Amino acid sequence: MKKLPLILVVSFICLISSAFLFARAQRGPAPGGVSPMMSFFVTSKGSGDGGNLNGIAGADYLCQTLAETAGSTKTWHAYLSTRAGDNATTILNARERIGKGPWYNSKGQVIAKSVDDLHGENNNLNKQTALTEKGETLKGFGDTPNTHDILTGSLPNGTAYPRDDKDHTCYNWTSNKENGSAQVGHFDRMGGNNTSWNSAHATMGCSQANLSTTGGAGLFYCFAVD
Repeated sequence: MKKLPLILVVSFICLISSAFLFARAQRGPAPGGVSPMMSFFVTSKGSGDGGNLNGIAGADYLCQTLAETAGSTKTWHAYLSTRAGDNATTILNARERIGKGPWYNSKGQVIAKSVDDLHGENNNLNKQTALTEKGETLKGFGDTPNTHDILTGSLPNGTAYPRDDKDHTCYNWTSNKENGSAQVGHFDRMGGNNTSWNSAHATMGCSQANLSTTGGAGLFYCFAVD
């Protein structure tokens, strides 16, 4: 029997290895873990200080920290918008901070295929798929406590609010005072006759207690940008 050329043997081994890794990723998380495909999650906790996330950088840091604790090696950003003129010089649109997609939750389920898909009517973001980085389902409308309000500071299309006389971002995510507010979405797509995942209503203030009043815990969305 003739020996196979070395290059064919090596190529065959690489092919088998690639197929194995792909199959493992497709199967989703191992017991007690998360899918290596994870590129989206809802934070399992907030800053603990209401709408004060230590700015957009602090929010990104929490996303990154939670993701790395769950085993991710990707780069993560918070889905948050900011406005110029409060305590920032530039406008940041949430939709422009999250990469191009597609995005998968911690169980490997697709959330959206692209930025436009995410902000369209056919995304797959709901109570069953909007999981934390740990793969956990959060309490939503009808649960106790209700924590379905998710901080975004954004319009339905994922952009920042234009200048007006209202605060839509808890002073660009640095305020825990009672006289501000933040725009929030409903991750479960339920409650208040508004099913928007990213722009359902404003909070009644920026303190932790204020966020709780309308059904929130200071949580936000995180997306992998790579």
